[in-house]
Amino acid sequence: MSASALLTDLYELTMAAAYERAGMAAGAATFELFVRRLPPARSFLVACGLVEALDYLEGLRFDERDIAYLRTLGLFDEPFLARLATLRFSGNVWAVPEGRLVFAGEPLLVVRAPLLEAQLVETFLLNALTFPTAVASKAARVSIACAGRPFVDFSARRDHGPDAALLAARASFVGGAAATATVEAGARWGIPVSGTMAHSYVMAVGDEEEAFRRFGRQFRDQSVFLVDTWDTLEGARRAARVTRELAAEGIHVRAVRLDSGDLEVLSKQVRAILDEAGCSEVRIFASGDLDEHRIAALLAAGAPIDAFGVGTRLGTSADAPTLSTVYKLVEDESGPKMKRSTGKATLPGRKQVYRQLRDGVLAREVLALADEVMDGEPLLQLVMERGRLVRPDEPPVQMLAEAQRRCREEMARLPPSLRELDAATHDAARYEVALSPGLRALVERLDREPR
Repeated sequence: MSASALLTDLYELTMAAAYERAGMAAGAATFELFVRRLPPARSFLVACGLVEALDYLEGLRFDERDIAYLRTLGLFDEPFLARLATLRFSGNVWAVPEGRLVFAGEPLLVVRAPLLEAQLVETFLLNALTFPTAVASKAARVSIACAGRPFVDFSARRDHGPDAALLAARASFVGGAAATATVEAGARWGIPVSGTMAHSYVMAVGDEEEAFRRFGRQFRDQSVFLVDTWDTLEGARRAARVTRELAAEGIHVRAVRLDSGDLEVLSKQVRAILDEAGCSEVRIFASGDLDEHRIAALLAAGAPIDAFGVGTRLGTSADAPTLSTVYKLVEDESGPKMKRSTGKATLPGRKQVYRQLRDGVLAREVLALADEVMDGEPLLQLVMERGRLVRPDEPPVQMLAEAQRRCREEMARLPPSLRELDAATHDAARYEVALSPGLRALVERLDREPR
C-alpha cells in the first residue's frame, strides 16, 4: 500500500515553501507523535502502524506527476518545486515497537530531520499510526474478554475502504486475533486465514443437511457448519447427523457456527444437542455484531462458546473510532519548544519513555528527556537512521509475529485494574505517567520565559 507524497495536507507544503524561502528548511528539527488523551473506554493503547510509516519515509518521492500538479495550484515557485523533485527523507526516527502498550502523552514516534522534511511527513504519519493503533487496542480488549479463547477478524466487509480492511486485519492480529477472514492479509503478512460458510450457500443448495454433507466432504477436518439459516436447533440436529455420518468416512467436523439470535441460550441448547448425539468434540463458533462487552457477558453467563468471529465493531473500533493523535515540534536549532495553548499544551525537548515494573507487573512510566538515564526499560528505539531502516532485511511475516508476541507479553504484565473493560473503573485506576526531574525543570524554565 504505497502512498503518494501528495497524501498530505496543503498547509504542510505551504509551510515547507515558507521555510525554504526563509532559509530555515535545512535546520534540524524534532517532532513527536503522541496521543493527547485516552478515549473514555480505554485504559491503554497498543502501538501499531509503524511498518507502513517507515515504508513511506524510506520511499518518499515527489515524481513528475506530483510536481506537475503542484505547479497548477499557482502557489509554489519553481525553485521550491525543484527542491521537492530531489527531496528524500534523510532523518532519524525513534519509535515504540509495534505491539507494545502505550499511554497518553507518551511519544509513539519521534522524528529528527531537516525542518522541511520533518514538517512534510506529519499528515501521513498521523494517518498511518492512528487507525492501526485504535484497532490493535480494540483487539487487545477483545482478547481480554475472550479469556484465552481464539477470535477471528471478520471486519473487512464493514471497514472503511479496502486499505482499511487490510490494515484492520493486520492490527487485529497484533492485538491478539488468531486469524483473519481477509485472504489478502494472509497472503501479504502470513496471518492465518479462517472461514466457514454463508447462509447463501445453504440456501443455494436448498437442503440444509445435504449442504453440510457436501461441504464436509470437500473441506473435511476444516469444516464448520453454519446452523442458523432457518431453525437453529434443527440445524444443529442436522449438523450432528452429518457429523456422525462423516466420522464413519474418517472426516472430523471442526465446529458449528451461530450467527444470530440469543447466543447465550442457543449455544447452551446446541451444545446439549451435539453432546447427546456423541459429537462432544465439535466446537461452537459464534459471530454476529460481537465486541468485548458482549463476549464477556456471554462467557460470564456460562455460554459454551469456544471461539468468536468479531467484525464491524473490531475493524472500526466502533466505541472509540478516533484517537487524539498529534505531531508536535518539540525542539529545533534554537532549543526546546513548548506549546502553551489552553488544553493543548505540549512538553518540550526530545524524550525517552521508561517503563518501570513491580513484581513483573507494569507499575508506572517516566517521561524523560532523551539525555536523561532513568530506572526502567526505555521504550523508544532507533528504527531509522539517515533515512534508512535500521533493520532493512527483516521479513514482514517475522515482524508481524514479533509484534503479536510483544503484545501478548505486555498484556500479561498489565495490572488487573487496567484489564477491566468497564470504562467507569478507569479513572480510579489511571496508570501513572510521571515527568522526570530534568523534564519538569525544563518545563518550569520555559514557563518563566516571556511568551
